Amino acid sequence: LNVSSSVMNISEHLSCPLGFGHYNAVDICILETVVIVLLTFLIIAGNLTVIFVFHCAPLLHHYTTSYFIQTMAYADLFVGVSCLVPTLSLLHYSTGVHESLTCQVFGYIISVLKSVSMACLACISVDRYLAITKPLSYNQLVTPCRLRICIILIWIYSCLIFLPSFFGWGKPGYHGDIFEWCATSWLTNAYFTSFIVCLLYAPAAFVICFTYFHIFKICRQHTKEINDRRARFPSHEVDAAGDTGHSPDRRYAMVLFRITSVFYVLWLPYIIYFLLESSRVLENPALSFLTTWLAISNSFCNCVIYSLSNSV
Repeated sequence: LNVSSSVMNISEHLSCPLGFGHYNAVDICILETVVIVLLTFLIIAGNLTVIFVFHCAPLLHHYTTSYFIQTMAYADLFVGVSCLVPTLSLLHYSTGVHESLTCQVFGYIISVLKSVSMACLACISVDRYLAITKPLSYNQLVTPCRLRICIILIWIYSCLIFLPSFFGWGKPGYHGDIFEWCATSWLTNAYFTSFIVCLLYAPAAFVICFTYFHIFKICRQHTKEINDRRARFPSHEVDAAGDTGHSPDRRYAMVLFRITSVFYVLWLPYIIYFLLESSRVLENPALSFLTTWLAISNSFCNCVIYSLSNSV
């Protein structure tokens, strides 16, 4: 009876986006709790593993992209830690004290952290593009000092772009909708959503598409040239040259391309729903919850892709 009473208190004081009526509100809240608790555990455990591997394998630091991958791992780890807020709110009785401030801070932090991940993916694609198009001058163009400055600028930019949400200009996302105030009182704004799309989502997607298109185009061209040389001059020297050519770069680019593709596959439903809801075209609490936590699950998926795609 005590457990049932506690669960009923949860359903009464928290927003349950998937609820379709009072009859199954308790079951829906339990389902939401299980989903959020599981994702929180997986995100924290997975990214701690990635950080531990980088700490114990100094050879990985020779890759310039390791700076961005580690930054993404820390950002995703903080996403998992931040998810403890709705987790604890669901597992314990919510008093509603300072709920609006908690909701705003939580939504802002999650949005900033995912913005860092998105910007890092764009920077990784640019880094691989420079490595393949300018191999002779790459080491002079991409230095550890410039990489650190780039990462600092990513964090600053991500913090600034979502700051207007604190001044009443729109809502950065649905990440806080597990709180009732976020779901009912904090509304989206079409202009703010367009602002975020134009300054973050669209530029990052354009950069990634442009760079990877040219990366694979160049790799295909080099592979064709190597095959032509093998056909014309079948010798061990040509085979050795072909084996040490752009094949490693291509394989490495493929791993990073998979990471980027999974990121946008998981985030695209969220972005589309965010735009539709901001424009008052569609409003569905169930879709809001599902697309939000599908996007957040990407913080764990990166760890799986690392282990499946790259033995190093």
